[in-house]
Amino acid sequence: MKPLSFRWFGLFLVGIFLLSSSAFTAANKSIPINPDADSPNQTPVVARVYFADLDDLNRLAGWLDVWEVDHAAGYLVAMLSPLDQQFLLQAGYQLEIDLQKTAELTRLNTPLPGQISGIPGYPCYRTVEETYTSLEQLASQYPDLVTVIDIGDSWEKSTPDGLSGYDIYSAVITNQAIPGPKPKFFLMAAIHAREYATAELATRFAEYLVSNYGVDPDITWLLDYYEIHIVPQTNPDGRKIAEEGTYWRKNTDDDDGCNLQGYWGVDLNRNSSFKWKYDDSGSSSYPCDETYRGPTAASEPETQAIQDYVTSIFPDQRGSEDDDPAPDDAMGSFISLHSYGPWVLFPWGWEGDPAPNDSALETLGRKYGFFNNYEVCQSGEPGCIYQTNGTTDDWAYGDLGLAAYTFEIGTAFFQSCSYFENTLIPKNLPALLFAFKAARLPYQNPAGPETLEIGLDNNSVPSGSLVTLTATADDTRFDSNGWGDEPIQSIQAARFSIDEPSWESETTYPLEAVDSSFDASMEGLEVTIDTSGWSVGRHLLFIESQDANGAWGVPTAIFLTIEEKLYAPGLEPVEASQAGNPGETLTYNFTLINLGTVVDTFDILISNNAWETVVSENQIGPLAPGENFGLEVDVTIPLDALPGTSDTASITAISQGDPNQSVVVNLTTRVDFPGFLPLIKR
Repeated sequence: MKPLSFRWFGLFLVGIFLLSSSAFTAANKSIPINPDADSPNQTPVVARVYFADLDDLNRLAGWLDVWEVDHAAGYLVAMLSPLDQQFLLQAGYQLEIDLQKTAELTRLNTPLPGQISGIPGYPCYRTVEETYTSLEQLASQYPDLVTVIDIGDSWEKSTPDGLSGYDIYSAVITNQAIPGPKPKFFLMAAIHAREYATAELATRFAEYLVSNYGVDPDITWLLDYYEIHIVPQTNPDGRKIAEEGTYWRKNTDDDDGCNLQGYWGVDLNRNSSFKWKYDDSGSSSYPCDETYRGPTAASEPETQAIQDYVTSIFPDQRGSEDDDPAPDDAMGSFISLHSYGPWVLFPWGWEGDPAPNDSALETLGRKYGFFNNYEVCQSGEPGCIYQTNGTTDDWAYGDLGLAAYTFEIGTAFFQSCSYFENTLIPKNLPALLFAFKAARLPYQNPAGPETLEIGLDNNSVPSGSLVTLTATADDTRFDSNGWGDEPIQSIQAARFSIDEPSWESETTYPLEAVDSSFDASMEGLEVTIDTSGWSVGRHLLFIESQDANGAWGVPTAIFLTIEEKLYAPGLEPVEASQAGNPGETLTYNFTLINLGTVVDTFDILISNNAWETVVSENQIGPLAPGENFGLEVDVTIPLDALPGTSDTASITAISQGDPNQSVVVNLTTRVDFPGFLPLIKR
């Protein structure tokens, strides 16, 4: 048997429950977790259920389909089956039915006028098939960046005599020309089928990355040196049912003992192998419940596909004991997208005590909260949401030590397209981009400053030019939105590297504080860069800042292009000085280089000098591109020159091919003081 949609509805039942809700108070909290299978002939409703305390909430959340929690008002919002309603009322709970949300349970998804693609009524969300087609198109259009991998099968596909079912795909995005291993970010979505916005957000993020490679300097370096794995449709069987307009949550596994039409399936976010059955407050053992955890840990093929795949790309970085922390230098970011919230949640969910890496998890979470303005808290701690077990983020952290999070995005399961486009995308793309940046050292870099407002006084210059790089270091960009403040420090240092990030480059260079002192949590930065000897083409500058605790933040990059010049003289060194005695002739040695791309001849001129200055050649060339020639300059100090006096001459090399192209060096000659001074009696 396969599930049917919730299409039958009796409005008179809503009135009955609205009248009955005021007659019940939370007197008896002994709630049957495994209710009798005889269902009354009633319809599902969405209702407030008032709980007595945190333990009561956790028990209810273990078997109810909880949509929202208001801790201050003491109620949760859940979709209640007829049996749920019956047992809650018999147990003495106060129920208040939400008429609007209840009416939406039976609203058919119908195409908008002229709609030819997307989920009916929601054209901004691609169907399962359209999502997979988009991934294939990305791989075809960007073969050097995108690979699509079949990581496993859905329940229907893996079940003999079942429906056709689906493959589960991961899009691997990185510049394949640069070898690894590379830090990795794993992003998954739609493990709960009805959460429309999650799969689309993940797919849009993939498209955003590849379309901006080579355009956005940050995305360019990220795909060069990191890689991201995106699974947009984790539960494709369930998703197809939800696309019809049904609030389907689980997969479609119908052989675990649930005989209630439309209620079977396993909650894949309670089926992971870590703390799969810690206690009965975090999931349900009853197959018809929306939080049914499955018959065994990781029993479902979808769960197995995710766990096997993630384990294949990340090493195990955490010990086997619950209180073993992941090392500070552990690599790997992990996010599971859910709706709705708004929350940024991190382990543990199975208990209220903090995880061993709690402080670092809070810090990274508060970075996410800065971008999407969501509440950031440990999912199992008192007052956050409620305790759960067998979740993907607890598994990713608990088994592998990954910095793992759940984003609960938006305000509805079937989020409107206008809200998705205008709010969810701009709030969450920057948060996901930061997660990608943090993938190398997620327990270290987020504590450091971000480097922002990167600028150059000229983004395209010939080799040998001086350019000024400016930036702002900021250690304040954290927000938990009500769950504690992140300590901030003053900026202590800043650095940049050329063409490679600092951990790959042999050399880094300092930036200075604009006000000459690193003493504030926000600092302007600047440095003048000499591009002499730089190759023609586009270069990446990586800029990082460090706070007073020694934490380096994630890099930010900017492009600097060295222009190709047909005619470009070069002189080295750029300045020189010597000292001698009156009447002495001093010789300076310079190297003239043809930095252009064609054969050229150069005129040598002397200017600004008072003392006799002579060059060995007034004309040099022709020189081939890259060819150099030694040039001597003689300066004669006048016989009457006084000790300590000096003269500066400018030597200019001018291209005959393009007289507008020239280079100037300065040489300064001074008169030595005598080797003795007259004795002065004291």
